[in-house]
Amino acid sequence: MNKLNVVYNQNYDIPLPSGHRFVGTKFSDLYNFIKDSNLFKDLIIHQSVSAPIKDVQNVHDSEYVMNVKKGNLLRDQERRINLPWSERLAMRSFLAIQGTLQTSYLALENGVACHLAGGTHHAFKDCGSGFCVFNDLAFASINLLNQQKVNKILILDLDVHQGDGTASICQNIDDIFTCSIHCKNNFPFDKQTSDLDIPIDDGIGDDEYLNILKNTLDRVDAKFEPDIVFYDAGVDVHYNDDLGNLNLTNEGLKKRDGIVCNYFKDKKIPLCTVIGGGYSKSRKELASRHFSIFNTVFEVYL
Repeated sequence: MNKLNVVYNQNYDIPLPSGHRFVGTKFSDLYNFIKDSNLFKDLIIHQSVSAPIKDVQNVHDSEYVMNVKKGNLLRDQERRINLPWSERLAMRSFLAIQGTLQTSYLALENGVACHLAGGTHHAFKDCGSGFCVFNDLAFASINLLNQQKVNKILILDLDVHQGDGTASICQNIDDIFTCSIHCKNNFPFDKQTSDLDIPIDDGIGDDEYLNILKNTLDRVDAKFEPDIVFYDAGVDVHYNDDLGNLNLTNEGLKKRDGIVCNYFKDKKIPLCTVIGGGYSKSRKELASRHFSIFNTVFEVYL
């Protein structure tokens, strides 16, 4: 493989009120950061397309899916998502989940592929939550199984927040193994039960975190042999993240991503990466953190 396959769509950005905690331009900010880097010439950019409604309804309640599409969310539903509904948000929600599925196809073909979005792990079957409308990790996994592309899937969630929606949707699907390493005192405060949860204390830094990660990968390996791995490479574990509580440095982020990439490359298990959470008032700083997974994948695989 001489080039890295990346999935993106220029319609991922969403309009938000001034001062909102979510950075609505984070996707184009990251794309432009990558475009200005030496990496860009070695990428193949694929455009995501909109997920068919019937495929989304395989994962989410039919009524909820249609309410997202038509803008008929109840006030409490919109408040729980904490993003104001707009036609752009609805469009992005259908594009981004299909984007993760498209990325998984490319990963199966090439050994690795990266989505320039995704990681919407707080969305439940019948509602959104925590900046997440639909759950791309569950959507892609369930549709891969339905299409008989693979038999077993690992969702490795290293966002600072527990993947509660993913755990809930996938809890009775034996062929999906959910693993979440997260800050135990952070959102969501009502945790769900993943196949393997690793709750960690506030303030943990690089060395302790990386040791926990290595141990966790070995524990997963002893329990489950996946045909593909979805890796939520959230950067809200960074010490300067606005919603984090952990203390990983830039170097720690890079080492974390390197451990994951090398681990599954050595086992010849395809890896599909999504960017997950990250929150900062500095758009450039946030883009540079999210760039870590793309740069690391390129260094490890190409």
